[in-house]
Amino acid sequence: MIANKISNNINLKSEALDAVVIRFVGDSGDGMQLTGTQFSDTSAMFGNDVSTFPNYPSEIRAPQGSLYGVSGFQVHIGSVEISTPGDDVDLLVAMNPAGLKTNLYSVKPGHTIIIDSDSFTKKNLEKAQYETNPLRDGSLGNYRVIEVSMSSLTKEALKDIENLDNKTIIRSKNMFALGIVYWMYDRSPEHTIDFFNKKFASKPHLIESNTRVLNAGYYYAETLELIPNAYTISPAKMESGTYRIIGGNTATAWGFLAAAEKSGLELFLGSYPITPATDILHELVKHKHFGVKAFQAEDEIAGVTSAIGASFAGDLAITTTSGPGLALKGEALGLAMMVELPLVVVNVQRGGPSTGLPTKTEQSDLMQAMYGRNGESPVIVLAASTPSNCFNYAYQAAKLALEHMTPVILLTDGYIANGSEPWKIKRVAEMPEIKNNKVTKVTGNWHPYDRDEDTLARNWAVPGTFGLEHRIGGLEKDSVTGDVSHVPENHEFMTKIRAEKIKRVQNYIPDLTTEFAEEGDLLVVGWGGTYGSLHSAVKQLNNEGYNKIGYAHFNYINPLPKNTESVLSKFKKIVVCELNNGQFVNILKMNFNICGLLQYNKIQGLPFGNSELITEFKKIVD
Repeated sequence: MIANKISNNINLKSEALDAVVIRFVGDSGDGMQLTGTQFSDTSAMFGNDVSTFPNYPSEIRAPQGSLYGVSGFQVHIGSVEISTPGDDVDLLVAMNPAGLKTNLYSVKPGHTIIIDSDSFTKKNLEKAQYETNPLRDGSLGNYRVIEVSMSSLTKEALKDIENLDNKTIIRSKNMFALGIVYWMYDRSPEHTIDFFNKKFASKPHLIESNTRVLNAGYYYAETLELIPNAYTISPAKMESGTYRIIGGNTATAWGFLAAAEKSGLELFLGSYPITPATDILHELVKHKHFGVKAFQAEDEIAGVTSAIGASFAGDLAITTTSGPGLALKGEALGLAMMVELPLVVVNVQRGGPSTGLPTKTEQSDLMQAMYGRNGESPVIVLAASTPSNCFNYAYQAAKLALEHMTPVILLTDGYIANGSEPWKIKRVAEMPEIKNNKVTKVTGNWHPYDRDEDTLARNWAVPGTFGLEHRIGGLEKDSVTGDVSHVPENHEFMTKIRAEKIKRVQNYIPDLTTEFAEEGDLLVVGWGGTYGSLHSAVKQLNNEGYNKIGYAHFNYINPLPKNTESVLSKFKKIVVCELNNGQFVNILKMNFNICGLLQYNKIQGLPFGNSELITEFKKIVD
């Protein structure tokens, strides 16, 4: 019989929880992303509100057992509103010493750590830079530690299955851990078993092995009397409708599919793979039956220029990238702005500069999106704020590009792109109308740069249409004919009218609103993917009696909402919170004369934590 031990026993009673934060950590080959995803999906199907945060190293196979090779997946589930993947962890599942060492700081004192004790070998302890074994030296005395010989128990469960090598057997131990956690939180393993049946349909021995290990972990937990089967988390109260759990990149892809359907155009994606944006390309490739044309280009420049060509030909054209790719696309983006063609560029931001932190999140590309082109070249800039509303802002980016005949940059980031949450499925019929300026025949004295009186959007003439032939290219255009023009006054006129066209977008976007307070002592300001953390922190402060703290979140960056200055002027102090060194706060300073403008920044490749925000906001107010 394999010996296992539970130490630091705490007499816990059965209890119902409003929410719980669980983190799975191990080597990048230990399947932590799959484990966390399965637990998240199962909880979402049960009806819990869910928010996730995958966190993994930039190397495909980082050195096994190393501190920087740890891969993690955090999930926050609850019967109440869940806006973030959570701050402090209630349960840590650590598959090796490195995972324990790099994540122990996040576990609440007195809470639970499940450990694969088989991995705590002398060699692995040395790799994790432990001088002594934390399972034996008393350093974990403030936690409820459950030691499980997962590797040995997995081998025992699979000893009589043929066609399984030792590597495959050991890789199944993540399902043993998942089985334990399912039992602890009263989750059924059936959803994951269904997943096995679909994923390994052609490999029945893998279906059997993974199912057997999952069930072994589940029933093993049942035998440990000191693991309470008492953590019940009721379904969340949510608006009626059909939901699915969705990741930010998938939601982005689907938003463009909906926009193509609504506008009656075919969707073209010209893209070059880059972390963390590649999954948008992967998703759209699956939907050729919707008329999607997905082109994996040889480089970033080819990706954006192919999209410009598709736009010229009359498609809804998009290109996807991250910060380094946006730098390469800058010249072509200026071309699209100059010829005034609709184009959406998605930048899923990551830590920079250069290769930087390719699997970590950051908001450091804002100035690049605003000004990263030569000449006077304004474009529309939007920013999504949650995994699910990536759908909304992809749709809105396409709508604005088509209706205003100009490029749009949509900013997301690694945090919301890789994260997931429940999403109420939308019907295309319910989505806002998308118009465009496409002309199909000559009417009257037609010119390519005739403009709509309200939007200043020019005509969109598809090549090959008789009578609509016109010049196109990067040289300055005559304001009417579109022919090449070097007339000084014409260049100044065209520069100003292109800028005015972007400014008039203010008439077609919603006003800025605040949450919790419309005026008061402090306004917390955020933009993009920081929404969940900032919303949760301000909500908690209001619940504690700080009812003069408001929150304003920006999704429209260029142009800013028309009432921005009016909203900001109603608060004594303003703190702008960003995952960069202060880019949006500088945009506000450039546009408005506002006193008491403060900033709070974090540049660690990680999202804001609730506790750090609350501490900072209290310090400002008090």
